[in-house]
Amino acid sequence: MTTPVLKKINALKTKIDAHRPLDTHMMDQVREYFRIGMTYSSNALEGNSLTETETKIVIEDGMTIGGKPVKDHMEALGHSEAYDLLFRLAKGQSITEANVKELHRLFYYRIDAKQAGKYRKQRVIITGTDFIPPAPDRIPELMKSFIAGIPEDRENHHPVEFAAIIHKDLVTIHPFIDGNGRGARLLMNLVLLQSGYPLAIIPPVLRRDYLDTLDRTHKGDNEPFINFIAGVCYESAKEYLRLLEG
Repeated sequence: MTTPVLKKINALKTKIDAHRPLDTHMMDQVREYFRIGMTYSSNALEGNSLTETETKIVIEDGMTIGGKPVKDHMEALGHSEAYDLLFRLAKGQSITEANVKELHRLFYYRIDAKQAGKYRKQRVIITGTDFIPPAPDRIPELMKSFIAGIPEDRENHHPVEFAAIIHKDLVTIHPFIDGNGRGARLLMNLVLLQSGYPLAIIPPVLRRDYLDTLDRTHKGDNEPFINFIAGVCYESAKEYLRLLEG
């Protein structure tokens, strides 16, 4: 699928590529800027109460925020660790089952060490939707099929489309007891990084649109979600270019 927004994203990527290779100082600054933004937004989508500024204080200064739950602090620190893994994995072009598990383990082990990086053993109910995730005994088989299909999906789709598809597929399998949304957003961004595209941040203000279009994928309608992710990627690419052009 080639849409006007994908063409716009490609045009922005061309402008971004003209600035590469970035010097070490600029690269570090941009990476840290998106670390805070992505950690804050991904956690906020799941109900984390830390603001973006508070997330920055927790991660960069190692300070706690008075009156905020311990769990919210742990989620910020864990997501920051998983963020670093993204860039290590982005040096390659493959995605393995172990990669998916390790991304989940890193952002979740402070919350529940026994469940971090482990497939769920019980059924789960997702509030606000009639979607019922697969039974736990099907997860190992579904995950193997999901991973096996990645090369073909990557080859047959624009990187932004592929990022949306891999996000949708992981959430549909819902392999973990908790943190599937954050895991899917990390995986989506791994795809973008591997293809040379900027990270995509889903603003919490778009949470309703995000969940509504994602819910439609469970009914077989993928296009609204792909278009939503494309829009997010476009805005993130504009922000990335703004930082480079100063």
